[in-house]
Amino acid sequence: MQEKNYSVKDAMIFSQRVAQLSKALWKTIEKDWQQWIKPFDLNINEHHILWIAYHLNGASISDVAKFGVMHVSTAFNFSKKLEERGLLAFSKKENDKRNTYIEITEEGENILLSLMETYDPANNSVFSGALPLRELYGKFPEMIEMMAVIRNIYGEDFMEIFERSFSNIDDQFAVEDGKILKKKIEKATEPV
Repeated sequence: MQEKNYSVKDAMIFSQRVAQLSKALWKTIEKDWQQWIKPFDLNINEHHILWIAYHLNGASISDVAKFGVMHVSTAFNFSKKLEERGLLAFSKKENDKRNTYIEITEEGENILLSLMETYDPANNSVFSGALPLRELYGKFPEMIEMMAVIRNIYGEDFMEIFERSFSNIDDQFAVEDGKILKKKIEKATEPV
């Protein structure tokens, strides 16, 4: 049996500190998130599903549930509502009839891109709360330790998708006049 190098009291204090800080942070994040997406008649689960469908370029309902940290029935039900609005399309694969897949439609992508364009850091409490640290230290707080905890809970594939979505934004979007816009892809011209 491995010897513990921590006390039960230390473990409980750590767990409760993380729980209480997470709850306080989530309450603020939830309020900011809801205010941001409200003009587009979306809720947080619907926005998150659109985000996942966009960055995975099609995903199974199981993938949406896993990466959206929601129950499979929640992922399915909210995806169904998005399909009814024409923002997602459902499909089955020839070699996989058991799973339902979703893909973001052009209209869904347009809403997601419009949301990104309307993002205003001044309306984000967590960003505003971190700004003094950036001004003091020249950078935002590091997330590496929190990401390590999440990796140990949800696994490497979760973190891969997490990182891919932010890498996609970095590669595919630019800031113009203070707004986040998708970069225009120049089509290759054929020689005449």
